[in-house]
This record gives sequence, structure tokens and C-alpha cells, in this order.
Amino acid sequence: MPTIEPTSTSIEKHTKQEPYLPPATQPVRTVVWVMHLALPMAGLWLLLANPERLDIMWQDNPSHFWLIIAVAGINVVLGAMINQASARRADARLFLVSLVFLGTAGFFLMHGLATPKVILDGPNYGFDLAHPVGLLVASIFAFVSALPLNERAARAVLRSQAWLSVGLVLLLAAWGFASLVSGLTPLSSKSPPQGAGLGGFELIGVALYVAAAIMMFQLHRKRPAAMLISLVTAYALLAEAMIAGMSHHNWHLSWWLWHILLTLAFVFVAYSAYMQFRREGTSTGLFDSVALSATVKKIRADYEAALEELVGHLRNSEESKVPIANRLAGKFGLTEAQAAVLDRAGEALANERELSERLAALVDTGNQARVGLPEGEMLAQGLERVRQAYGDVRIELVADGRFTVGEEEYSKQDFPDNQPLRREGKVIHPLTVKGVLAGALEVPVGRTPQDEALAATLASQMSISLENARLYQELSTLFRQYMSPDVANSLLADPQTAALGGKLVELTALFADLKGFTSFSEQAAPGEIVEMLNRYHTAAVPIVLGNGGTIVQFVGDAMLALFNAPAEQPDHALAAARAALAMQEAAEAIAEGTPGYPRFRIGVNTGLALVGNIGSPELRGFNAMGDCVNVAARLEGVADPGTVVIGQSTLDQIGPGATTQALGWLNLKGKEQSVNAYVLSALP
Repeated sequence: MPTIEPTSTSIEKHTKQEPYLPPATQPVRTVVWVMHLALPMAGLWLLLANPERLDIMWQDNPSHFWLIIAVAGINVVLGAMINQASARRADARLFLVSLVFLGTAGFFLMHGLATPKVILDGPNYGFDLAHPVGLLVASIFAFVSALPLNERAARAVLRSQAWLSVGLVLLLAAWGFASLVSGLTPLSSKSPPQGAGLGGFELIGVALYVAAAIMMFQLHRKRPAAMLISLVTAYALLAEAMIAGMSHHNWHLSWWLWHILLTLAFVFVAYSAYMQFRREGTSTGLFDSVALSATVKKIRADYEAALEELVGHLRNSEESKVPIANRLAGKFGLTEAQAAVLDRAGEALANERELSERLAALVDTGNQARVGLPEGEMLAQGLERVRQAYGDVRIELVADGRFTVGEEEYSKQDFPDNQPLRREGKVIHPLTVKGVLAGALEVPVGRTPQDEALAATLASQMSISLENARLYQELSTLFRQYMSPDVANSLLADPQTAALGGKLVELTALFADLKGFTSFSEQAAPGEIVEMLNRYHTAAVPIVLGNGGTIVQFVGDAMLALFNAPAEQPDHALAAARAALAMQEAAEAIAEGTPGYPRFRIGVNTGLALVGNIGSPELRGFNAMGDCVNVAARLEGVADPGTVVIGQSTLDQIGPGATTQALGWLNLKGKEQSVNAYVLSALP
């Protein structure tokens, strides 16, 4: 089929979703692109301004030779590919662009072959002048290629393409003969130590490349394409290479710079072509975006004609016995394999409406299988939508190892290797959860060629939905046993909330531990220690959760709870204070019934803290860090058993009416400034 570069409108829609090149309409990206192009010139200025310290000499003849050969080879491949595209599309611009690459490749190769101590004994004028002459010749082709050639001019270029190609080959052959045969011409004579140049004529090439880049950029604005912007960059780099080559400091870093710029120009276009090939899966239309407007219009017209032929085939598929391959192969130059593929595509599109309806039902079924939805409700909603597209679909779940579909009873043995059963006009697919039979799905088949495949897909979707529903229940129970419900709900709803990092939040931290736990542990058996901790935590945890708190740590006998994180609480300080007093009341009842048990001491403080997931990519936990949390821990340390100590910031947010006893300004460990603290005994 003919290929076509997407229209500007379609590309603009695409770039909003997944940009693949810097659009000209985005000034910031344009500035960044210009800055990258300016960096080599800034580097050249630094080298030439500090010749003794920076512009050092590095001469490695073999490395230079093989670098040039490799880059010239890349350039020849690119030029040949663009030339093929030119011949396929009969496009003058593509032909001229191919001469840019083939011309620079040829003269660059001449420069490499003249490398001293490889083929020749020493440097000559051919070695020094090959690259500026080649770039100057290529700049003419580049400038003409960027012009908006009309139909007459394009035909003139195409009529002359044989002469231009042969002329370029003869020029390269003559240059190689004159520069590589010693003593034959001035080109093969020894050049000055610092190298030779074109005496300022390089600036003509620079101007032509700059003009070509600007015109190509204007074309890119009208017809955004990755290959166009790569050509703009390549032309700009070739202009910079000509400027860098005018320094004539052979084998110095400033001399190597133009080699690097030439390499970058060619590799950039090659990389862009490679990325487009990966995206499209074919090399047929790689350079179509560079073609003249008339060529692009012709490609679009051919493409639209092919679509019209295909539509006509679909409309007349029942009456016409002539395969579409016979009608389109000659007209559009299709191979036999391509025509066969297109014919099969026509047959597939004939069932498009039926297929689309069933696919839409699959999508809706997936959307309805929401996490957290009860299993029965999820299956009922799914069946209601599926039956609209598939007909009389039935689902039965396993009970006591067996289930009934229609009038027949089935078990695991009826589905060896989880393969479906086929009945007249129906197929029964097993539904599995974690590889174990959980039920069966009966689907009518035979209406379209895709029925059985769609039935298998539907069964797979239903199995996934069923497994998700059951897995969610397991995870929900498991999460809530190991972490606070707010954190568990957040993770189940959005796994991205588990990413490392955090944000600054005002919260109230509650820190509690058991005074005398160490001495109790020395005297009690391990079983008694665990029993004691579980009794205290069993009483404390519901109180914290009931007041909207989030428990983030159990460390032995200590517990850290946060209020206002991750769930927001407008009265978090009051909620934390209420939870602390209730914890002490519950702990007191436990301690009174069991002599020798340690007592809770609790510190509460309000302030800013960094809240988020802390740890490593392999293991992390939800936590809070900051002075607020540290002060809560220090206040807990100064509290007497059975008491709650709060900071001034917490008391300010609780408001009037709280019963407190001032402890004055305390010097806490790790704090340079004193902290005003209070013993809280009652709330209004």
C-alpha cells in the first residue's frame, strides 16, 4: 500500500498524548534546541581563546582514518536510502537531499584516505581541503533542496539527476586521483604545518547551510515531522563544522571539533530514521515527510484511492466474485503477498460491526470489574452487558467441587488442562482462580468467524475479574492486619502512593510506650511478654483508629500514631488528645487487673512533618519525620506512667477548656530551644 506522512492535524493530536519531537510552536523547547547547537561554537571559542591550555594537540592517525571510514559509510547508506525514496516517489527534493549526504560522504572519504602515515607519507593539500570543498559543494545541494520548488523546477531537477549523479562521481574520482597520487597535482603536494583552507570561501557554505536550515524549519512548522527537524539540525551542524574547520589547527582539539560535528550531523539523521523505522515497522515512507508538497499530495491521493477501492470491495463483497487482490495489485503496485493480506483484511472488516459490538462489551466488562465490588454484584453487572452482544451467556460457580450449566453437571475432570468443551452451537470455557477451577462460562458461537476467539477472551476476562474480586478481599483483610486502614485503602486504590518520597504536612504525633517494660521483660517469660503487649495494643489500637489516627510504627512496647496524615482531619490535635486520654484509661484498667504490668506514658505534639514512604525500592514503610515527631517522642520520655504530656502547639489547637498542669519550659534532648509542656488530664 502507498504510505503517507500523517497530516498536521493528526500529528498535533498525537503530540498532545505522546510527543516524539520538539514542536516549533513550543518556544521553550526551541530555545533549548538552539542552546544545544550553540554549545559547540562556545567550545570552539574557548579552545581558540586559550590555545596553550585548552587547544592541546592529539594526533592519532589510525583512529582518524577509521573514524572517517565509519562515518562516511553511515553517510553513504543514508544517501542511498534517500536516493531510493527519491526514485520511488519521483521527488526532486529527496534526490537533492541524497546528494547532500553522498557528496559529504565522498569528500569525507577522500579526507580519510589522505590521512598521513596510512596511505600517504605525510599531509597534503588534498587532506586539508577535502572536507571544506565537500561541505561547500553539499551546501549548494542543501540550499536548493530546501527551496519550495514548483512543478517545472522539480521536473528540471529530475531530468538532470543522471548528469548530477555522474558529475558528482567524476568530481570525487578526479579529486581522489589528484590528491592521492603523489606529485601529480598541487593537491598532492605538502601542505603548511597548520593546514590549508579556502581563504574565507567557507563562509559561503555556512550561509547556504543556515538558509537551508531556516527554510526546512519553516517547512517543519507547516508539516511537523521528526525527519524534517533532524535535517534542520544536520544542516546547522554542517554549518558549524565549516566554521570549526576554518581554524586550521591540524590535530588540535579545535580541529577534531569539526570531525565531531560532522559525525553528529550524520548520526542524528540516521538515528531519527531508525526510530521512525521502529515506530512504523517499514522503511517505505521514512523520508516522505521531506518530499515536496506536490509529492505529499499525490501520496495522499493514492492512499485515499486505495481506501475507496477497499470500501467498494466491502460494499460489493456479496455480489462481486473478483478478489480485491486482482483489482488493486496492478493499480497500486502491490506484491502478491501484500494483496493477499489486503484481501484477508477486507473479509475481516466485513464483520466489523459484530466484532466492534463484542469488543465494546469486553471493554465495558473490564470497566465494571471494579476493585472492591462484591463478587456477586460484579458478575451480575458483567453478564447484563455481555448478553447484549453475545446472546444467552451463562456463568456458574463451583459449589462442593461441582456445578451445573443448563441441564448438565460438570466437575474439574470435565476440563482437562483447562480446555473448553464444545456443544452444538455453544462453547463452555472453564473459569479459573489462581489456576484452580472456579466455575464455567457458556457462550453461543457460530454467528461470526471470531466467535470462538472472542468467547475465549471473554472467559479470560471473567476469570481475571473473578480472581481480582477474590484477591482484593484477601489483600484487604491482609493489609488491614498489618497497617492502618487509611494507608491500606490508599495503596489499594492507587499503588503509586507507595512511591518513595513525601510531602510537608501539619499533623499531630502521638508517641506512647510502657514505662518499666525492660524490667518486666527481665522477670517474665517470653510468652507473658507477648501476652502483655497484645493486651495493651488490643486496647490501644481501636482507640487510635476510632479517633481517625493512623498507626505507623510498633517498635517493641512503643507505638507511633499520626493524626491528619494520610487522611485529613480538621481537628487532629483534639482527636489525638482524646485518643491519648482514652488509651490511658484503658491501660489503667488492664494494669489494675494484673499487678506488675508496666504503665503507658504518652507524648503528643503538633507541627509540620515530612510524611511519606521511607526506605528503599525493595522495602519501605509509611512514616513521618521532623521536629514535631521528635518532640512528641521526647515529651513521652518525660511523662510519668499513666500520664499524657502535650506541647504548647497542641494545647493551642485544642482550645480553652482543657484541664492541664504546666510543666514549664523543658530542655529536651536534641533540642537547642526549650519546649513549653503540659500534663493533660481532661478535655471539655
